[in-house]
Amino acid sequence: MSDLEKTAIFQSGTETFLTHGGREPSAQHGFVNTPVYRGSTVIFNTLAELDDAKIRYRYGRQGTPLTDGLGTLITELEGAAGTVLTPSGVSAISLAFLTCLSVGDEVLITDSVYEPTRRFADSVLKRLGITTRYFDPRVGGAIADLVSDKTRAVFIESPGSLTFEIQDLPAITKALSGRDIAVLVDNSWATPLFYKPLPLGADIVIHSATKMFIGHSDAMMGTVSANDRYLDRLIQTHRTFGLIVSPDDTYLATRGMRTLGVRMKEHQSRALELADWLEQGGDVEVLHPALPSHPDNGLFLQDFSGSGCLFSIILPAAPREAIAAMVDTMRVFGMGYSWGGFESLVLPSDPKRIRTAVPWDKPGNLLRVHVGFEDLEDLKSDLGDGIARYLKTAGM
Repeated sequence: MSDLEKTAIFQSGTETFLTHGGREPSAQHGFVNTPVYRGSTVIFNTLAELDDAKIRYRYGRQGTPLTDGLGTLITELEGAAGTVLTPSGVSAISLAFLTCLSVGDEVLITDSVYEPTRRFADSVLKRLGITTRYFDPRVGGAIADLVSDKTRAVFIESPGSLTFEIQDLPAITKALSGRDIAVLVDNSWATPLFYKPLPLGADIVIHSATKMFIGHSDAMMGTVSANDRYLDRLIQTHRTFGLIVSPDDTYLATRGMRTLGVRMKEHQSRALELADWLEQGGDVEVLHPALPSHPDNGLFLQDFSGSGCLFSIILPAAPREAIAAMVDTMRVFGMGYSWGGFESLVLPSDPKRIRTAVPWDKPGNLLRVHVGFEDLEDLKSDLGDGIARYLKTAGM
């Protein structure tokens, strides 16, 4: 492919880029997909080649044409300076933290954060002498009042993947402007198709690629993309830790990215229809930021161009037996962790157990709902029947 053709692809529409970007059939004997490179050792023909630091492929841990293609694809979508791949979403989060933080530093983290992120901060970062303070997800520009002379990073997850608060990223980055503080964003829910944190002032964007990027519940991966300010430090930390992704998982992630555009459109429309149907039913409270009823809907409309596959519902307070009555005999929804695949999932969760900065005081039981690609009428029937069993068991 000529440089002109590559430029045309980079400047094309998103779905065209997802289809053609990050691959070069002419370099792979004409095959459409870049093949899996299973390898550790790279053979050099001469001592001069061995000594040439500019040679791209020197050892399997430092990348292959397949990892480069996927990294380029994600970098362009994010508007980043570069991207690295990690074995899981949690490893991507930990890598981002350790890229920015050192002994004696402090990080501020939204109280609505993914529980494994909190666990890493409260255990590993604490053991390394790094202080964590949690803040109100709706703090906005008042984040400046929380910053100390030790603060070196702020971590947000917008929306929070259980309670779905939207953080005001432009207000946060404006309040921190001119300070030596990195802004890290977990963007797994919206993906760069619907939300672009870097143009809004963030420094590093993290994805659990296990979810939307891969999209088929058959592999695990994380990605970290950075701006020019943090890219070199990110690459150095990534290489020093020896983080690599298996060739087969990289292939599966690349395959998943080709259909990300059409999948996100379908996830969005189906999740919104189901969320609206539940809200109209009146038996549950629905937490979905794209609904007008959500308290952060204005922020959502300001910063996002679309919504993801995931939302939560809150059922009236009832014993755990009522939850079991609802979920144990569901016909279509599975019960399990993760999300982003083709199959619909429901997961009972308890935000009260982990919140510290802003106690979760909503009464009732929260269930997180991931909307997959089953027939919507089947999903409505299954969820409606489950809610009816819940209410009956609770005596309502």
